Amino acid sequence: MIYLTIVAKVWIEEDCITCDACQDICPEVFLITEDSSQILAAVRTDGLFDRNVGGATMSGSTGADYGEMILEAAEACPVEIIKFELQTDGASETVTEVAPLEAVAEAAPAATAAVATGGSDALQALFGGDRSLAILFGSQTGNAAGLAEKTAKLATNYGLIPTVYDMDGFDPAALANHKRTLIITSTWGEGEMPDNAETLWQSVNSQSPSLSGVSFSICAIGDTSYDEFCKAGTDWDEKYVALGANRIHSMQMCDVDFDIAWGQWVAEALPAIACVDESGTLQEVLLEEMKAYGSGSGEEVASGDFTPASLLQEELSITVSLFRYCPAAADTGWDTIACAIPGHATVEDLLVAVQHEVDGSLAFRRGNGNGSPTSGVRVNGRVVLADLIQISDLVKDGGVLKIEPLPGYPVIRDLIVDYSSFESQRSAAKPWMRADPRDGHTLLNGSAMGTMELSTAATLHAMTDVVSYQLLQSMSDTFAYDSEYKGPGVLLQQWTRSIDPRTGDAQQKELIASIGSEHGVWAEADFASVARYGSDGRTASKALNTARGKLLNSTNYTGPHGRLVKWYGRSVKWSGKVNETTLYRQVLGPLGLLSNVFDGVSARMVLGFTRTGSPPFRSLQALLLPPAGIGKIPNMINSKVAAHHEVVNLFNEIDQRF
Repeated sequence: MIYLTIVAKVWIEEDCITCDACQDICPEVFLITEDSSQILAAVRTDGLFDRNVGGATMSGSTGADYGEMILEAAEACPVEIIKFELQTDGASETVTEVAPLEAVAEAAPAATAAVATGGSDALQALFGGDRSLAILFGSQTGNAAGLAEKTAKLATNYGLIPTVYDMDGFDPAALANHKRTLIITSTWGEGEMPDNAETLWQSVNSQSPSLSGVSFSICAIGDTSYDEFCKAGTDWDEKYVALGANRIHSMQMCDVDFDIAWGQWVAEALPAIACVDESGTLQEVLLEEMKAYGSGSGEEVASGDFTPASLLQEELSITVSLFRYCPAAADTGWDTIACAIPGHATVEDLLVAVQHEVDGSLAFRRGNGNGSPTSGVRVNGRVVLADLIQISDLVKDGGVLKIEPLPGYPVIRDLIVDYSSFESQRSAAKPWMRADPRDGHTLLNGSAMGTMELSTAATLHAMTDVVSYQLLQSMSDTFAYDSEYKGPGVLLQQWTRSIDPRTGDAQQKELIASIGSEHGVWAEADFASVARYGSDGRTASKALNTARGKLLNSTNYTGPHGRLVKWYGRSVKWSGKVNETTLYRQVLGPLGLLSNVFDGVSARMVLGFTRTGSPPFRSLQALLLPPAGIGKIPNMINSKVAAHHEVVNLFNEIDQRF
């Protein structure tokens, strides 16, 4: 049996020491503020952001999705103030039992979907039979597994009943039982199967089960920098055909930025496999009608036990302010449109409506409905993906929705920007893998494939779990003003590649040197500007501040940045205060303070001005005796300590335990 821990509610008691342990383990639920750990609004039914002492329950499937991580965070809390309540069935049990995987696999073919209302008689007849769909994934770092889950959610739009299967432990004899099969697989090393798919692949090769009557399609993830691009997917595609299966849609090959290619594949493969009837025959004449049904553009309305609930929101009356740019006339301006639109509509839905009904010349990039990396725009000061963000998340009834291009990129026309600067920086940064020959597990042919600890793989996956590197670039306050700055999107790729254990020594040194260069990670004064944009910004900010820490440690805190961080850190730890006078005393020394007596902090110390209004003697005392200064570092730059705001940010991120 498999048991699933489901957390019904979680809350934070008093006396939190803001140690970051809970946020590091489960940032999807916990967020550290200056005062305490908080429970995010998005995971609670009351929609509030606080310690949840009121005991609001977890929203949706959050309690199940992150149950184990919440328990781990509670166990890791050093002061034991994270409390939780597990979901029960009314008795004393604290876990929910889930059917074994084999039982699910056997039950899936017998399930039936509800008959769609509307549409042709042939379409209704198709929905009346077996609608099961098997989605198998082969994944090394979690990307293919994530796409499999996304594909399953979209499959329900076509009246299918999807089940996602990990290839690890899957019975090869059961492949023939799944008349509709989609395979999503990555490629590992030099064209090998990912670890969880290797056993199944060898078994299929040795047993050669007949797959006659099986309809399938494959989405393969790879890296064009490797000679054997997407070879694992190609191998499965050829093997299924050789065993008698029917390829209903050609294989999709995806590069490292796989979202767009996967979206193109799923938009064609799902309706095609949904047209396979109960006998395994493809009803190709229904394909266009199935596409209309799945996209919601037809009149069909799904109903029944297996139909996902519609998350509808009330109509909003808003004023839309649209940025316009005509390259031929080199003219910019704003269009103002008053409209009423459902709150659950996306920004892209709004733009499409304007294009169709108001001005057909409006130019913008369309996405695939799942967060396309290049569909970014700035709306009311936030950088968002137009095909993912809902109107209700950005504006209230009667408000103004200001839509403009992403900052930092040249504008081509209206809301379309030129991403070539990002692509050129990424190309120059060379974040693709160049591995040295390495020891580790070997394949059947004797070639080494290397090893990676599960925790390392999970860490790398979490650090790169952002929806769009292009969007990440525009979150920076520096990117728009420094044409040579690599940008957080490129730097994050470089940093994660540099700590990947598969990366060769020469490439690792090259990446670290690039990250620490003049236009690298030091060019951004404060990554808080990136962190304020939500989970993706926080992910990148945390990783890039870790990169700064690595650079400082590797140089033993030498150089301008290292010297300031070292002495600032020591002054704070010795004094117990975030203090401007101790910083200057440690960095400049007594002679430096005297030589700088009428400039910056020294002048304020000598003349008796303090930020807290305390007696002047306390500031004067810091000239001679350690440590007696008071107050926080002001927003100023002294000629003898350049860019000290970087020191504050660095120390706050690197060591918060003083």
